[in-house]
Amino acid sequence: MLGKSALLEAIAGKNRGLLATPTDQQAILAKIAALEDRNPTPQPLSAIDKLDGNWRLLYTTSRDLLRIDQVPLLKLGQIYQFIRAPEARIYNIAEVTGLPYLECLVSVAARFTPVNDRRVQVKFERSIIGLQRLVGYQSPDEFVQQIESGQKFTAVDFNIGDRDQQGWLDVTYLDDDLRIGRGNEGSVFVLTKS
Repeated sequence: MLGKSALLEAIAGKNRGLLATPTDQQAILAKIAALEDRNPTPQPLSAIDKLDGNWRLLYTTSRDLLRIDQVPLLKLGQIYQFIRAPEARIYNIAEVTGLPYLECLVSVAARFTPVNDRRVQVKFERSIIGLQRLVGYQSPDEFVQQIESGQKFTAVDFNIGDRDQQGWLDVTYLDDDLRIGRGNEGSVFVLTKS
């Protein structure tokens, strides 16, 4: 699909948005909007087989995520989102690199509730922030399995209260291996199935 390859080409080399200039951002957002207009899955929340799975972030405008890279001595690594659609669960993991042996991770577990055919209300329930080696982090898949099993970690591991962090996300494009979403804070997310 021409629109899809144009978007992937535009975001290549932009380090998930960290290296995107304002001009790059405008061009990328235009390509995203053009692709959203040709969404092959107009009711993405009904397409559980496509939505469910392990996703890796390719591009975002989210200042909260991109801000991690601005902390001295830290570099934002890969960012993953695992969707367990039948259980209405989402797990976000951001790998953070830096000095040797001080690699970190920031993870959030959430529950989602469909609002309509493409919007979900997201309620964040648990946050885990810590050194990868202290939590025994080997891979995002294994880590999500540990969270799902209820394991507690040697990290800042806490439940998020009812009145804290909630939001919504629209799935505006979904095919077999690409997903685009728009969040309540105006952020755009482009992810690929991993």
